[in-house]
Amino acid sequence: MLFNLRSILLLLLVISISPTISAQDSHSEKLYQLIDEDWSFRMKMNPGWATSLGETVKEGKQKMSTIEKEKTKAAFWRDIMDRLDYIKLDSLNKKEQIDYKIFRFITENDVRQIALESYLIPIQSDGGFHIDYVYMANGYRFNKDEDYVKYISKLSEFKSIAEDNINVMKLGLEKGITMPQIVLDNYESSIDVHVVTDPEESFFYKAFKNMPADMAPATKQKLQAKAKDAIQKSIVPGYKMFSDFMKNEYRPKARKTLGASQLPNGKSYYQQQVDYYTTLNKSADEIHQIGVKEVSRIRREMDEIIKEIDFDGSFEDFLKFLRTDPQFYCDTPDCLLKEATFLSKKIDGLLPKVFKKLPRLPYGVQPVPDAIAPKYTTGRYIPGSAADFKSGTYWVNTYDLKSRPLYVLPALTLHEAVPGHHLQISLAAEIKGLPKFRKHTYLSCYGEGWALYCEYLGEELGMYSTPYERFGRLTYEMWRACRLVVDTGIHSKGWSRDKALNYLVSNTALSLHECNTEIDRYIGWPGQALSYKIGELKIKELRKRAEDKLGKKFDLRAFHDLILSQGSVPLFILEDMVDDWIAGMTR
Repeated sequence: MLFNLRSILLLLLVISISPTISAQDSHSEKLYQLIDEDWSFRMKMNPGWATSLGETVKEGKQKMSTIEKEKTKAAFWRDIMDRLDYIKLDSLNKKEQIDYKIFRFITENDVRQIALESYLIPIQSDGGFHIDYVYMANGYRFNKDEDYVKYISKLSEFKSIAEDNINVMKLGLEKGITMPQIVLDNYESSIDVHVVTDPEESFFYKAFKNMPADMAPATKQKLQAKAKDAIQKSIVPGYKMFSDFMKNEYRPKARKTLGASQLPNGKSYYQQQVDYYTTLNKSADEIHQIGVKEVSRIRREMDEIIKEIDFDGSFEDFLKFLRTDPQFYCDTPDCLLKEATFLSKKIDGLLPKVFKKLPRLPYGVQPVPDAIAPKYTTGRYIPGSAADFKSGTYWVNTYDLKSRPLYVLPALTLHEAVPGHHLQISLAAEIKGLPKFRKHTYLSCYGEGWALYCEYLGEELGMYSTPYERFGRLTYEMWRACRLVVDTGIHSKGWSRDKALNYLVSNTALSLHECNTEIDRYIGWPGQALSYKIGELKIKELRKRAEDKLGKKFDLRAFHDLILSQGSVPLFILEDMVDDWIAGMTR
């Protein structure tokens, strides 16, 4: 058969294109095969998490210890990394590239963390596996009889989980990889509350006191009896065992040093934490200097407000006034909760001004559970789920009311509820087409950076109605700026606890109780405190870049929707997204 010139050229074009198309399909398939393998593996390694997500997993016949699990995970993720190396990034489309970069970032971090043996410290100053069980119980949803059975099964597992974690912590003691002793005073307050004589008084029995009215009495009695049995045989002895271990063995032998850099391989460990919690290639020294600069800027703004109020006294005098004057505090928990609820609804009515898309899931306001409140932070957002008939929850800490000033409540509400965590997390849950790992990934620099940016956004929304509330907003921003200085100071520059505490006390209007709990949190959770201010600064930087380049074309509502469009992403990916958006708007 004879070919004319046009046919030959067409044939050559097909031949040259076909391998490229085939390679693209192949690399895409390989990527999502790895992602699926990894997800199945994570569910198998974390059956409790899998159950909470509604995943069905088949556990192995023989239960692995935590240490064996860590070794298994490390080997698995190293293999994943090796196989990722064969996937060519430029053969993937834009969406696939984002999935690849996030998947690689998370997997690299997992490999580094296990190599540095950070799993030998399974607790923080205000958290750990024993607190996670409180979260589990507080958020559990009972829609049918089977849910009670599954919940009882979880209660029955706690003693075994406590034993596993104690064994891990014992190995940590041998290797000198422990929490600093200085933050462990009164640590048992979050443990001993669960060591009860009467199982009906247990926090974990609450769900069995108000069971559905249409449930058969015999079924109720049977489930209640099993719950009491699980509490007596697992919950109480598990918490008692952990409390005894903390008092008699762990705290007396815990390290006397403070900073993460003083752990074995501590400098590498702290840099890994910095890399993970900022997702940017910055050293501890760079971040420290960013913090010093921000503290200086915010202080000037604070001084302007003090001048505006015409306060007669020094900066320190003004902070003392804010911390002690009764006008700034509630007398009852209900008063504080009502103020938080009012502010939440006020913000709800302003959201359409700065957002086009809003989530369908509602949220409520509740107090931090008594079982964890004494050493807990000021507020927290607990995600909800439409599939589980569960709204989001804005937790407000009503413990020690004299340390919960009203002038910071607008900023706290903007951060924890809307347009902060609730809006961001609920919108992320509605995104279609994301791999499962992305739906359940929370990167602190993105989520906390966004929430801190929302405190700033409250200025544009008119949420700060008095100079004191504006000062409260600045004191919260100063708090996050101080974290950059204090966290790096403690973990890379050898700061003492007193030096870190004095820095926070002298620069913010936080109560002394809050300052103490916060410093302990930074000591016990290296790097995480950096994520807030670093994330907020990046979002502000990207907004200014877009405003400068787009001019009148800039649409704030569209910009916010873009920032929230891909769920939780590293800051280097967020920057690419904004640059692509700007390029598309200027073509």
